Amino acid sequence: MHSLLIDDPLDPRLNDFRNVPDAELVRRRGIFVAEGRLVVRRLLTESTLVARSVMLTDTARESMMDVIALRPDVPVYVVPDTVMDGVAGFRVHRGCLAIGEYPSARSWQDVIVVARTVVVLERIANADNVGGIFRCAAAFGVDAVLLDSDTTDPLYRKAIRTSMGAALVVPFARAEHWPAALGELRARGFAVVAMTPAHSAPELNTTATAVADRPIALVLGHEGDGLSGPALAACEFHARIRVTSTVDSLNVAAAAAIALYECRRDGRR
Repeated sequence: MHSLLIDDPLDPRLNDFRNVPDAELVRRRGIFVAEGRLVVRRLLTESTLVARSVMLTDTARESMMDVIALRPDVPVYVVPDTVMDGVAGFRVHRGCLAIGEYPSARSWQDVIVVARTVVVLERIANADNVGGIFRCAAAFGVDAVLLDSDTTDPLYRKAIRTSMGAALVVPFARAEHWPAALGELRARGFAVVAMTPAHSAPELNTTATAVADRPIALVLGHEGDGLSGPALAACEFHARIRVTSTVDSLNVAAAAAIALYECRRDGRR
């Protein structure tokens, strides 16, 4: 990979980077945007997703030289800070952006074919929460993440950044037929566990022990409403995280971290 110096903000080679805060415009282009040196590094070295090009400042280039040397197939455009921010349409985090080609949709059944641990998301709206859950998924060795049609895109720029690039690495797919997909997971032998704050649900450690010898699918729901009634009914198990009476529930990404840790504890998974 060789670096090309560009100081003209109208240079057509920078077109993919224009106005990237406009999520709908980015989607129509069939691309995604990775922001920040760590995230771009993961895209170029760990992800199976296709990187199209990188735009960075001269300072960022110095810290990325090792990665640049590994990927001669990806063009690198070195630009002044003012050009980068003007083209991108916002103040770019640490002077580094990459463009990737948005992947073709995959069947969720193919994504989980050899999975032992799956996270399933229903109506998670906040990009930070989606990114946080992907970060937890990577930290605890989750094999795949499934999303219903209403959950925020994990390849949205903010979700990728919050995930620290994990959304570029952890396999995911949409489960369009909802909540029928939960029934199919059960039919495939997964212990499908709904995370809920309901006091009628068993505590998490009890449920985790009950399903310790089975593949597990942890199901997490909307930040305000939690899982829908049909999703709760489709799950074989329910589990709650015991908290004090001063709060009614945890942030969904925090709940995901605790649940995944508990399901791995003592080498059970």
